[in-house]
Amino acid sequence: MPTLSRRHPAAIALLLMLGLFVTGTAYAAIAPKQAQASVASSDSAANGKKLFIANCATCHGANGLGIDEVGPSLAGVGAASVDFQMGTGRMPMTEPGVQAKDGGQVKFSDEEISDIAAYVATLGPGPSVPDAEYTDGSQGDPGKGGQIFRVNCAMCHNSAGSGGALTRGKDAPSVQGVSGKHIYEAMETGPQSMPVFNDTNLSPDNKRDVIAYLEAQHEAGNPGGNPLGGFGPVPEGLFVWTIGLGLLVGIAVWLGQKSA
Repeated sequence: MPTLSRRHPAAIALLLMLGLFVTGTAYAAIAPKQAQASVASSDSAANGKKLFIANCATCHGANGLGIDEVGPSLAGVGAASVDFQMGTGRMPMTEPGVQAKDGGQVKFSDEEISDIAAYVATLGPGPSVPDAEYTDGSQGDPGKGGQIFRVNCAMCHNSAGSGGALTRGKDAPSVQGVSGKHIYEAMETGPQSMPVFNDTNLSPDNKRDVIAYLEAQHEAGNPGGNPLGGFGPVPEGLFVWTIGLGLLVGIAVWLGQKSA
């Protein structure tokens, strides 16, 4: 009869050790990067909390949950909202008002803003800072973006993106020359009186198309001459009535005096 081969008793132990070695090697190749990213994120949020308490807690509270009639809660606004408000100089507000004004001086570095945004993101889930691929207007379709902008945005910002007045002392600011990242974040977070255009309403590709349209508008300039603020027929008509008509009346008076 043939002799039956028997497995050595140590074979199972060797197989287990080999499996553990392979698993450990694979984990070591991946885990350190994840751990470093986690530590970096934790350090950023910790530093952001210190900056927040020193500069923002007066209005928003030490825990970021707001103070009645002073500052709103930031739970759930996300890192994108912080990056937009602080990156455009709206926050911290220089003075109380119905809305934070844009165009102010940015008071924090990009790294500090990123740290504060990382801390606010820990208060509740919210929109994150967009990836660069979706804020690059050169990759978008300005024609499609123009259609989207005229349907959803022109009633407040006007078709040229020059902005306009709203009710109760508020206004829709000009979006000409604004960076693609901040335009995207504004659509994503809905600052001030602006509605929120999340991914359900406008996809990331659609938002990029809007950015492409605004950048194309900005690059085109004003080949027709002085745009008069870009506010459309109202200032143009006012110019005709005050300057043009006034000039004609002046000429008529001058001719009348000369012929007398």
